[in-house]
Amino acid sequence: MQEKQKEATDTKAQRIAGAFVGARLEAAPLSAYPGDQPGTLDEAYAIQDRAIRLWPDEIAGWKVGRVPEPFASALGCDRLAGPIFKQRLWPATAQPTAAQAFEGGFAAVEGEFVLILAADAPAGKTSWTIDEARALVDSVRAGAEIASSPFAGINDLGPLVTISDFGNNNGLLLGPEIPDWRAFNLADWRCEVFIDRESVGENAAAAIPGGPLESLRFMLENAARRGLPLKKGAAVSTGAVTGVHRIAVGQTAVLRFAGLDDLTLRIEAAAPDERQRRASPKNVTI
Repeated sequence: MQEKQKEATDTKAQRIAGAFVGARLEAAPLSAYPGDQPGTLDEAYAIQDRAIRLWPDEIAGWKVGRVPEPFASALGCDRLAGPIFKQRLWPATAQPTAAQAFEGGFAAVEGEFVLILAADAPAGKTSWTIDEARALVDSVRAGAEIASSPFAGINDLGPLVTISDFGNNNGLLLGPEIPDWRAFNLADWRCEVFIDRESVGENAAAAIPGGPLESLRFMLENAARRGLPLKKGAAVSTGAVTGVHRIAVGQTAVLRFAGLDDLTLRIEAAAPDERQRRASPKNVTI
């Protein structure tokens, strides 16, 4: 009986993962959640893990997001994770960066502080302290997460649904390095977000409970438990400092970090990627 239940659970996770990956590859919106919603963190990350195996790109980093109350108390966890893929990690330039979001789905921009790892995390280490996490940081960069999913209700149905579709991530714009970051108080790490020249939020990294290093500590444990320990050079985007700001195709966002050059991006409609479409879910064995 247990084997049959496990097989049914695995089949459900595979179908949901395949539906999300297929929708992303085809840049096609999903009108409803593609199956029964996950009921536990394990179920949600099982779907995400299968989707990672299906996706035709390698992981370059991770986004960490907040889990709000009352979900945090119910789940026993106040953060969630999602992969950032190599082709969706864009270096900032002096010109506006074209960032893709799913038209007909969900799209938002978030100002974030990004921690770059100096070394591989030890394989099998699943318990981390803040000091251990800090020692693994090579640099801190300004960043902008593109939170986007083909499913418009991705955030409305709670964090387990958000986790199941790559944590609602569709890319990260990686900006300049924060000099002498170890000497700064978190209250000095400030960000303001503008959409079409209108300020939509301003705050400091201290607004994130525990700060960016707590997000890294969480991510180190989360990834290790899933058999995906963080690697040297990985970018960990540590949370939406000023909140989640909805944005539409055609709009421009400017992210202003204290003492650094602005990050500017323009939202374009995601389009099917012919190279990636050749590696569609039906051709991948989980």
